[in-house]
Order: sequence, then C-alpha cells, then structure tokens
Amino acid sequence: MNPSLSLRSTSSFSPPINHVLASRFTSSLISSRLEGRSIKRGRMAVRNALSGGKERENGLPKNIFSQEAIGAEYGEGFETFRMDGPLNVDVDYLNNKLQQCFLQRIRHAMKPDEGIGLIFSWDNVVADTNSLKLESWRQLAYEEGKEIQQSDYVQRNILQGSADHILRKVLFWTKDENELQRLKSRLSELYYENLRKVEEPVAGVKEWLDAVRTAGAPCAIVSCLDRKYMVEALQRMGLKKYFQAIVTEEDGMESMAHRFLSAAVKLDRKPSKCVVFEDDPRGITAAHNCTMMAVALIGAHPAYELVQADLAVGKFTELSVINLRRLFAPKGTRFMDLQKQLIDKSPPKRKLTIDTIF
Repeated sequence: MNPSLSLRSTSSFSPPINHVLASRFTSSLISSRLEGRSIKRGRMAVRNALSGGKERENGLPKNIFSQEAIGAEYGEGFETFRMDGPLNVDVDYLNNKLQQCFLQRIRHAMKPDEGIGLIFSWDNVVADTNSLKLESWRQLAYEEGKEIQQSDYVQRNILQGSADHILRKVLFWTKDENELQRLKSRLSELYYENLRKVEEPVAGVKEWLDAVRTAGAPCAIVSCLDRKYMVEALQRMGLKKYFQAIVTEEDGMESMAHRFLSAAVKLDRKPSKCVVFEDDPRGITAAHNCTMMAVALIGAHPAYELVQADLAVGKFTELSVINLRRLFAPKGTRFMDLQKQLIDKSPPKRKLTIDTIF
C-alpha cells in the first residue's frame, strides 16, 4: 500500500448529534447498569472474599500479565442488570437494538464516516506496551538477583504468556503459591511505575486520530488497565480528546470480545458497523466473533499471523479514511465472478434489400 495516501476525508467535521436523537437502547442500557451497579459490587465482594482477595493485589489489577479470553465464540455477550432481572446482551441483540433512527440514517447517508465506530486496543496499537513489559521483567529480575535468558522462546513467552506460566515453566523461578503472588504483585507495581513515564504514543497514531476526527468517526479505546491510569496516560500523550468512550477494568468485562461490545454500546454503534484496530491475532478473532471489522497493525506479530484481518498495515501512515469506507462497501455474491459469455447460435437474420426498377 502506498504510504503517501492522504489521510484526509471529503467529509468535514461537525458536532455530534444531539443526545435526543441517539438510540433509546443506549440510554436504557446505561441506566440499567447504574441500577444494577450495587448488585454487581456485591457479587464482586463475595467473589473476592471467596478467592481470598486475589482479584486485585495492592489495588492493582492482576490481569495485565495474564492471557485474556477471546470471548463471543458463539456470539454470546455480557450480562447487565435491570429492575425486572438480569439481561443477557449478546452480539445479535446489539446489532438489532442499536439500529439507526430516521434522522441518523439521513445524516450517515450524507456523511458515512460518522456511522462507523472505531475501537482501538491500548496494547501496542496506541502505546508500546511490549517495551513496558520487557522493562518490568528486567527490573524484577534485577531486584530478585536473577537473570532472564535472551532467547526468542523466552522473549516471546514474556510478551505473550501469563506471568504465572512464565514464573513456573519458562523462567523456573518458583512454584510456591505465596512467592508467586508476591512476584506477580511486584511485577504489576513495576509496570504501573513504568507506565507513568510513557509520554509518546505509537508513531503515526496521533495523525491518524486527527484524520478520523476530521471525518467525524467516533473513537473508543479498550484496555484492562484501571481507568485512573488509562486517563492519565492518554492525557500525557495528548490523546484523550480523541476518544469519546473508554473501556477499562472498572467496566467488569471478562474477555476481549466483551470489551469490544461494551465500546460499541458506549459509541452507540452496532457491532457490525465497528472497526477494531488490533495487533494480536486473538484480538482479531474476538472482533470477528462480534461481527466487527478488524484492521491489524503489523509489528508485535508478523504479517503471516495476521492474515485473518480484513486489512493489515505496517504503520498508521499507510491508512486513509477511504480504507474504512471500503471495508463496508457492498459486496455482491456475483461480483467479479467469472461469467460465461453467451454465444448466439441462431442464424443471422436475412437483410432486406429493395430493388429499384428504372
């Protein structure tokens, strides 16, 4: 793809539609979440008590160095609460309920970019989190007086595996449960300390966000970080103004797909009209499970591991807003299919001539 492709769009930026025109489903779903927040907190408290308080260590989430589930393998979603009981929100339900109203359809027909929801993964798409993980592991090894091998196998497991698996079966540091918990807790602390030093996003992401903001496409960012640390990091990078929705640890989502669905609800866009920017093959699978399009960023994973993505690029400068429109272009079942040419075997018609007698 030509890196010199323009990032401009023919659609000019305009303020978002008034909340009165937004979908009723979004407001009702958010209100139902507020009503059920006390129930959810109660369940989380019971779960933490039963698990010995291991959900969070020293106020830090433990799933930074764990492998998240993909989710939505069969289109299942998450559970929210309403006054009349729990409500299961799955992919088909959201695609059906988050339909555009009449005025939205007219607006999006004139400005199609505004009808697309963009969902960015935090890890290695907005921020270089691989460097943060490697540095955290190096600091932990230095504090413990241990060494980390520089082999490709060890490095790959450190970046993609869970901390428990790495400590037990890759580095062979310990198998004691108490020692494992102490090391994982300290590893999370080091990660957040290094995160506070990050001030620059991935190259090209700010220019790309400028382009889609000009086009009017709403953006969301998803991560397993705490909201406090996420907002602080976005502010240091100067990116907070670009995101209309943020999905973090506090949203209680249990898988990648659930985070994407939660972002779609916050953006008031049905999942089938959303585009996910990911660098992980598992995240691309989660996006497709949610009927979303997926744009892969080559880097943390080689291109041959990202072949299932709808579009793969080496850097954001290779993208243009027109690429997003083409992802949703209608594709007929017979478009570009080989067609047989029909040959007329009937004899040619006899030409009528007029003889003139002088």
